[in-house]
Amino acid sequence: MSWFEEQRYEWIPQIISAMDQIMQGYTIVLVTDQERQWFSHYIIDTINKKTKERPMIPIVKLSSFYGRLDQSMDTDAMDMLSDMLDLSFKGEYFFWYIGKGGDERRADFVKRSNNALMWMMDENYPNALSLRSYESHIDIKLLQLYRLFDRTLASVLFGEIDVHA
Repeated sequence: MSWFEEQRYEWIPQIISAMDQIMQGYTIVLVTDQERQWFSHYIIDTINKKTKERPMIPIVKLSSFYGRLDQSMDTDAMDMLSDMLDLSFKGEYFFWYIGKGGDERRADFVKRSNNALMWMMDENYPNALSLRSYESHIDIKLLQLYRLFDRTLASVLFGEIDVHA
């Protein structure tokens, strides 16, 4: 993961925030662009595998709550979706976005949140890990990042890492 060295400074504040929210019992609302839907399935299938022998993490895909994510979402629709999520999770959730920025409606929706974990492609966005979707090994990089996320999560859950230190 030598490619990651230059981005570790973007990673650290984001991962600390995400781990802190997980430890507080927040639900992860996973959002990906269309091209990364395979990755959302992978995350959902692996994060709570029984073989990991750790507490289960509450995680859902936003597309399972709202199937019309790719249709034109105006401000009112985004507000209503936010209200529904606030009611469903009592405000105790955060977004994990993986995908392109720019004119992607899903990214626009997540950007409205202050505490999201974002792996943003083709856009430099504040407090987001910047990636390039056109790189030949982007899928491998995503899998490596997920592995790092998963190992960090296990270390936090088992008290090996203190996110408040």
